[in-house]
Amino acid sequence: MTFPSADTRPARHIPEVPPFLALGLRLAPPGPAGRVLSEVARRILADHPRLIDRLGAYRTCRFSLTATDVPINFLIDLGADPVRVRLQATPPDADARISGKLAALIGLVHGAWDGDALFFSRDLVVEGDTSAALALRNAIDDAELDLGQEISSLSGPLSGLVSRLISFTEGLTGVPLTRTEAIQ
Repeated sequence: MTFPSADTRPARHIPEVPPFLALGLRLAPPGPAGRVLSEVARRILADHPRLIDRLGAYRTCRFSLTATDVPINFLIDLGADPVRVRLQATPPDADARISGKLAALIGLVHGAWDGDALFFSRDLVVEGDTSAALALRNAIDDAELDLGQEISSLSGPLSGLVSRLISFTEGLTGVPLTRTEAIQ
């Protein structure tokens, strides 16, 4: 008796970040970009306090997110006081590392794609403490985050303009920059 091999083809198309945007992300100065991302992370945690509670024993972990198509590495240090996000050229030491296209990582946050499907199709790779990575994914799913909305709200009087720019960029690139209904 033979068993069919697992189908690891992606069930959906995950867009590539356009080269001009990838170049802009790579050229962003890590210090200022990290400060902005840290402020966004702190704001998210302040607005969604259950997110940290949902992490349980993993609430002080360090998570490395690697956007393989850009390439850029983010280190989210939940154990730092206050929480800190850093951009790095090489993958940092972390408790758990999640790698994949930037659109897949952002889409996972926004619920655009199923994390299990991304993992089993190899669109995402998890290394290190997989329990910590799963706890992070579950906490983010539970919080129903919208990074576009969070960034817009930080823009003060320019929030309307920033929202329109995010929407335009989302339409242009196909990258889910805001929370949407799941893509099937």
